[in-house]
Amino acid sequence: MEYVQERITTLHGFADEPPAAPTDRTAVVVPMTGREYRTTAAANVFSSLATLDVATVVVALRASRERVGAVARWLSEFDCDIELLWCGGSRLETLLAERGLDGEGGKGRDVWLALGLASDHEFVVVHDADALSYSAADVSRLCAPLTNGFEFVKGYYARIEQNQLFGRLFRLFYAPLVATLRERHDAPVLEYLGAFRYALAGEVALTGDLARDLRLGRSWGLEIDTLETAFEGAGFANTAQVDLGIDVHDHRTVSGSEGLAAMSREVGRALLRAVEKHNVQPDYDTLPERYRQTAARFIRQYAADAAHNGFEYDPAGEREQVGEYATAITAPAPDDRLPAWTDAPLAPHEIREVVRTDLAAIKD
Repeated sequence: MEYVQERITTLHGFADEPPAAPTDRTAVVVPMTGREYRTTAAANVFSSLATLDVATVVVALRASRERVGAVARWLSEFDCDIELLWCGGSRLETLLAERGLDGEGGKGRDVWLALGLASDHEFVVVHDADALSYSAADVSRLCAPLTNGFEFVKGYYARIEQNQLFGRLFRLFYAPLVATLRERHDAPVLEYLGAFRYALAGEVALTGDLARDLRLGRSWGLEIDTLETAFEGAGFANTAQVDLGIDVHDHRTVSGSEGLAAMSREVGRALLRAVEKHNVQPDYDTLPERYRQTAARFIRQYAADAAHNGFEYDPAGEREQVGEYATAITAPAPDDRLPAWTDAPLAPHEIREVVRTDLAAIKD
């Protein structure tokens, strides 16, 4: 255990009890897919939220029409104020198309829609529904610093289970790539992106004002998009990271349409777009190979850490993943993120109205 402070304020989990927090002024956003319906992890998340006095819980649901009714009935069993936002309804899709916001769906778009409904509250917490280790105290720990002058708070934790190190996309892609960029570029944005102990954590808290300023991509780059907005809006002085202990949740395969390799392409695109916007011009001819070299150093360090703790570790498998991730390091496509809600061509109440109509049509 340590109490080291870093470039951004680091809040450690020394106390058993969470700090006092303004949960009654906080909206909690929970993105959820149909596959999390009635899972042990999701049930624990919503049961835990029911023990808190939060202002509201906005569940951004990505699921088939056939599954939505059952999910809605299940969520109604929990004793908390849950607003279900079905992100796939026909009327919602029509509204977005009419306002020039049609396009691919994904987690980023789901969270963006939910923030439209949640950001009229003073504070917003965002976290996933698949953490088996979830505790209601996480919400308090995330939003408590917002009453002490901070505008953006990122959770961090150890991804350790089954006697192994997880968190592979962060360990093997994000962290080595940022480190590689910092070797040749002295830029505040890279210092900021490298300051987080778990930059890809989905657990964040932010003021409602900052939430309305977020521009998010439609898919897996939303954590990077959030960090970019926080860098511009909160900066080093008003950013904190908070210890959430050990995290246990579902694991993804490397391959597949929703695997880690596919996610790395979205994360890489968002990361490189963000640094280019802030005057970092990577050498894309050499960057993939330099990343591989940096990642090899990280793997050696992880191997030593695993051995020190008696964990299982597969360096050959980790090197193979690095090879997959290296293919994601290319010049980013043009910025096609969704607009900040302060500039959006529609209002949150319009989202709420069409979603309610979509849900009512399913009940009928």
